[in-house]
Amino acid sequence: MLNKIPSLFHVLSIGTIINSLHGHPYYNSLHGNSNNGWTIQKLLSSTIDFLKQNRQYVEQELPDMTPQFGDRYDFIVIGAGTAGATLAARLSEIPQNKVLLIEAGFHENLFMDIPLFAPLLQTNNNVNWRYRTKSSDKYCRGMKDNSCHWPSGKVVGGNSVLNFMIATRGGAEDYDRWAEMGNEGWAYQDVLKYFKKLETMDIPELKSDIDYHGTNGPVHIAYPPFRTPLAEAFLEAGKELGYPLVDYNGKNEIGFSYLQSTIMNGVRMSSNRAYLHPVHDRNNLHITLQSTVTKVLIDRITNQAIGVEFVKNKQTIRVFTNKEVILCAGTIGSSKLLMLSGIGPAKHLVELGINVVQDAPVGENLMDHLIFYGITYVTNAAVGFQFFDLINPINSHISDFIINRIGPLTLPGGSEALGFVNTKHPEKQSDLPDIELLFIGLTMKDFLFPRLLELKDSIIQEWEKYSNSNGWTVLPVLLKPKSRGRITLLANDVNVKPEIVPNYFDDPDDVRTMIAGIRTALKIGRTKAMQALDSQFLNITYTECNNYKYDSDAYWECAIRILSMTLYHTCGTCKMGPRGDPTAVVDPRLKVIGIEGLRVADASIMPEIISAHINIPVYMIAEKAADMIKEDWGYLEKS
Repeated sequence: MLNKIPSLFHVLSIGTIINSLHGHPYYNSLHGNSNNGWTIQKLLSSTIDFLKQNRQYVEQELPDMTPQFGDRYDFIVIGAGTAGATLAARLSEIPQNKVLLIEAGFHENLFMDIPLFAPLLQTNNNVNWRYRTKSSDKYCRGMKDNSCHWPSGKVVGGNSVLNFMIATRGGAEDYDRWAEMGNEGWAYQDVLKYFKKLETMDIPELKSDIDYHGTNGPVHIAYPPFRTPLAEAFLEAGKELGYPLVDYNGKNEIGFSYLQSTIMNGVRMSSNRAYLHPVHDRNNLHITLQSTVTKVLIDRITNQAIGVEFVKNKQTIRVFTNKEVILCAGTIGSSKLLMLSGIGPAKHLVELGINVVQDAPVGENLMDHLIFYGITYVTNAAVGFQFFDLINPINSHISDFIINRIGPLTLPGGSEALGFVNTKHPEKQSDLPDIELLFIGLTMKDFLFPRLLELKDSIIQEWEKYSNSNGWTVLPVLLKPKSRGRITLLANDVNVKPEIVPNYFDDPDDVRTMIAGIRTALKIGRTKAMQALDSQFLNITYTECNNYKYDSDAYWECAIRILSMTLYHTCGTCKMGPRGDPTAVVDPRLKVIGIEGLRVADASIMPEIISAHINIPVYMIAEKAADMIKEDWGYLEKS
């Protein structure tokens, strides 16, 4: 399909570009399908149907239960997010295994799974831990208190419920590099089978590539069933700049593509839907909700994890394991729990009055993908959309989604396409990219987005001058940062959030690479494809950057320290490495070094960040961990 996209140079006018949507197989108009016969009564009726569907959805959930003090399980999994849901489902495939899944949040619901509304979940206290970084004058200077907000899922499904559903794996070199660091079994040829195992590829032109794609896995991957003409223009712009149209989850990552998304039938596919719904009646798999784990219980004589302590309904409960405790609480949660359990930097733990069980570099090696919000173009043509138009009941977008699961509400957070580029060697298309260009068919300057990003009032006031503008945004993403941060505890108390110091742009090469990404994004706007849409760069300057010559490196460095923030891809704080590596927390079989019966299986084990959104790689980590655990306990022959 990608290589058959019609050239924009055959399009004679902006009007015909707009009209081209009428030929889209799923949708008739940017302003919704025909309103013939559409009434408020029909919308109300369809809303009632949606509520019924949500009730049926909730009936597929694992039922909440409360363990008794002293109950025993074969495996205890902490955190029901992307990794935890996957692991619990896989381990409970062995009927004699009794598995407990512990989750601090509530169940997911169907409203959370409307793809366009993903940004609304980033600041929702009910499903989000809402961490914040320590204030800094070097990054996130455009956010309130100079502090980046770091969303993290507190819901069954975890970050797979909060994220933007973008399905990327990274390049083979990412995983080969892990193996080169001493992590045997983690080269690309080793992990590819797990990427295929987790996946059902629903994109017709890609599913036949069985060398790279799976067709029978729990996680469905598809193109969203809607796109604007802007997305097609973005791909044409990439071709103009010499980049191929690619399956970025295939042989080569570098190039441009529509988004491959964890969406099925127009609705989010979370780990909860993918792995737990199908086994909701499995009697050896139990889940306890609104349960906050306070520590892992460790026998100090044998250095063996024997269970966990958690609080539910103000009651402290201890449960015990016959085999293993597995931490899947995420980059922040897993490192925090290890330290509260006495596993971490000895000096730091002693200062907080925590008895040291194992001296380990927990909380170090913190990595993240940064994204820059300063590249916006406006157009005189209504070829994109505005957020409030989509939720305006005068248009039919809501009813189109509720009734038929079509229209712009199926776009993952408004994202439509992306490009992976290597700014240092643009002529090479087989290496790893260092920048991603994420494309969104709106300006993001309306009332809602600046507040969701928690920008300072002065920036919001500037942005809102363009709130009614049509346009598009390219978000450069720094894929392979060299800077490293850390997470430390502020108290020996699970209810006190840790101190997060990401150290963004600490390495000057990160600054240079992000500036190169900005310049590549600006080239997109100058292509014939984008100029055919009358695209004009919206250069909103900021007072402190006006001291520098516009478009100089110093100017852009100033801008990125104001308007760059997390892409929610935090990882690395429980680093995987060979035993004997002083920087490692877990070994290549994800066992916590120095402690028996305890593993970590989530994004925190990544020794280096990958050139991809991390949700699909976390599924892979969990799938591989499940097989390793089964092998170690004799349920599966070692490969």
